[in-house]
Amino acid sequence: MLKQIQGVLVPPKLVVVDRKSIEKSWKMMDKVVKLCQHPKMNLRNSPPFILDILPDTYQHLRSICAKHEDKLQTLNECEYFRTFIENLMNKCKNTTKLFRDGKDKMYDENSHYRRNLTKLSLVFSHMLAELKAIYPNGAFAGESFRITKGDAADWWKKSFGDKIIIPWKEFKNRLHESHPIGSALEAMALKSTIDLTCNDYISVFEFDVFCRLFQPWCNLLRNWNVLAVAHPGYVAFLTYDEVRARLQKYINKPGSYVFRLSCTRLGQWAIGYVTNDGQILQTIPQNKSLCQALLDGQREGFFLYPDGRSINPDLSFLVADSEEDHIRVTQEQYELYCEMGSTFQQCKICAENDKDIRLEPCGHLLCTPCLTQWQDSDGQGCPWCRCEIKGTEQVVVDPFDERHVMKASYAKSPTQDDDEEDSGGTTALQALAVGSRSQDASSPFDSPALSKRSGHHNPDMPPPVPPRTVSPLPSPGASPKPPRRQLPPTPPSDSTLKNPEQLKTQIYSNSTSGK
Repeated sequence: MLKQIQGVLVPPKLVVVDRKSIEKSWKMMDKVVKLCQHPKMNLRNSPPFILDILPDTYQHLRSICAKHEDKLQTLNECEYFRTFIENLMNKCKNTTKLFRDGKDKMYDENSHYRRNLTKLSLVFSHMLAELKAIYPNGAFAGESFRITKGDAADWWKKSFGDKIIIPWKEFKNRLHESHPIGSALEAMALKSTIDLTCNDYISVFEFDVFCRLFQPWCNLLRNWNVLAVAHPGYVAFLTYDEVRARLQKYINKPGSYVFRLSCTRLGQWAIGYVTNDGQILQTIPQNKSLCQALLDGQREGFFLYPDGRSINPDLSFLVADSEEDHIRVTQEQYELYCEMGSTFQQCKICAENDKDIRLEPCGHLLCTPCLTQWQDSDGQGCPWCRCEIKGTEQVVVDPFDERHVMKASYAKSPTQDDDEEDSGGTTALQALAVGSRSQDASSPFDSPALSKRSGHHNPDMPPPVPPRTVSPLPSPGASPKPPRRQLPPTPPSDSTLKNPEQLKTQIYSNSTSGK
């Protein structure tokens, strides 16, 4: 009791990061892996798969240690890294305790112990994604991490400066100043949504994911309340397999659906639904908000019954409030593009459509058909700068109007000019441009904004959220896989982190021996 009171009054000190504490975390992960490898567990090889997540976490921690082998003190000085190691140890303890308490019930896939293991696997997955975002390739990104939404990035910078992790209480109080939180109960619900790693801290990564899910910034908490609190179709901390199991009872009710946070693409939504022929499929909406995807799916008959219920909430008011951002062409831009025989608003990939979508966080503009084709051809990142595409925003580029010449200096857009990029490396873009001209006018790649401006709507067009004919995830036994990776044994006490090659040898020998 005394410890609990002290924990409330005085925040517990974070673990000291040194060679000993890091090796301790490896030992704890190794113990969890061995428990999960018991033959009776029969874990399914589908995300989040803990027997992949923990070895990947170990490997990434090892790469971080290798980058800091002569300066481990810098890791101890990083509040985020200390918080991560502390949380990793706590979650390993929780998992070990779960096995100890559950005993033989852990082997029952339908027991609440297995459900808790799945939730812990999700948390481990979120922790790994966050670690890779803050320490890409083992190097600290820190202040260079880019929040996708500009308004949200400005708020974080103004509120917390260059900090990348904030205690929940401090974060809640600052957020309340911009977006009032109604009650203590609402605050608890908000924390359960945004605190993906369940450690009572909010990182810049978690904040970015939350803002992408419930955009725009101006209506952040309202959208969260409508979609994650009040909507019957929202399910928290569920995996793809659990969504399939949940929808199985509605197999004779086509149009039943639920939606959740994607565990493999944090910051995006995954919608599971029952088709007319009794299949249970999943789709991840691309280049549109969840509200728009649900409305499109409702209109086309895909998303009618949230979690099997007959009442489907009307989300049209959320979309109506999300007006397209208008970008006004300045006189300088108008004159520059006239000299080139083009216009600012014209997409520079296909040279046919107007730009109608802005990539985030880089800010480059292009048309939706070109973006869709680029992504369908496995294009990675922004077609112009290769920056990761974390989000998109519908925009309208207003042509230059001489009546606004006097006001042009006040109307400059902060959006980057895509034609100012280097001319090199455009082979893929040129091929894409040729392919886009060959598309039929009724192509399913037509953008919503383009259709609205042209005034055409083809009722025979494929639905905006097409059903998948196969599972988006591989079947557990679909193809042979290499032996499951093992966590290597913890180095002996006289070993140091200054010899990553030795650790590499341990991993190799362990994986080849099958121990």
